[in-house]
Amino acid sequence: MPKIISANLNGIRSAHKKGFFNWLEKQTADFVCVQELKAQLPDMTPEFLNPCGYHGHFHYAEKKGYSGTGVYSRVAPDRVITGFGCPEFDAEGRYVQCDFGNLSVISVYCPSGSSSPERQEAKFRFMEVFLPHLVALKAEGREVVICGDWNIAHKEIDLKNWKGNLKNSGFLPEERAWMTRIFDECGYVDVHRGIDDRAEQYTWWSNRGQAYAKNVGWRIDYHVATPGLAKCAKAVSIYKDERFSDHAPLIIEYAL
Repeated sequence: MPKIISANLNGIRSAHKKGFFNWLEKQTADFVCVQELKAQLPDMTPEFLNPCGYHGHFHYAEKKGYSGTGVYSRVAPDRVITGFGCPEFDAEGRYVQCDFGNLSVISVYCPSGSSSPERQEAKFRFMEVFLPHLVALKAEGREVVICGDWNIAHKEIDLKNWKGNLKNSGFLPEERAWMTRIFDECGYVDVHRGIDDRAEQYTWWSNRGQAYAKNVGWRIDYHVATPGLAKCAKAVSIYKDERFSDHAPLIIEYAL
């Protein structure tokens, strides 16, 4: 039962101090996709690069303390691709793809638009260029899983206060329609929702107020997969016993 974990770390150094790698050692995961490293190569210790015997591959942002993605794997990949061919967003370290035979495991960190109108416009630009990449990727005929923080709650069930967020970044009609296109037009599958349609399955909570304690959250972390891989998914869980970040790790087991 291959196990794949997606985790936005909100800083790899911060997550380390909170016990993320101690927890990871106990998980026996085959692949771990991490986002928001907030680090560059000089900041990466041997434990960050190759924890628990994993092979680690990373895409660092040019800006210090910002963004960044990585994939840890039990076996060495046949091929590693950093970036998806868009200079603006490749400079932000938002995409790393590791290929293993006919399987591609990808860690993605989609932009947030909540900090300013300018960042929302950047998010729309990302959406415009990333969708064709997803189409081309699927056309290759490989089994693909894209794990990460997509910074969009797709449906009303995916956030606690959906009525109050209809005009906010992360739940805008354009963003939600874009996610729908990925599933309905491009043919990818929201793996989590394919096996668990319960409410309140959140993966991120604001640091304001008592959002985490009251479970006033958003489901913005996903495994987005090709249908052949998605149908192999057997179990999903969100790990909340410890807090390593403002996100919780999303864990899905596949019967490959």
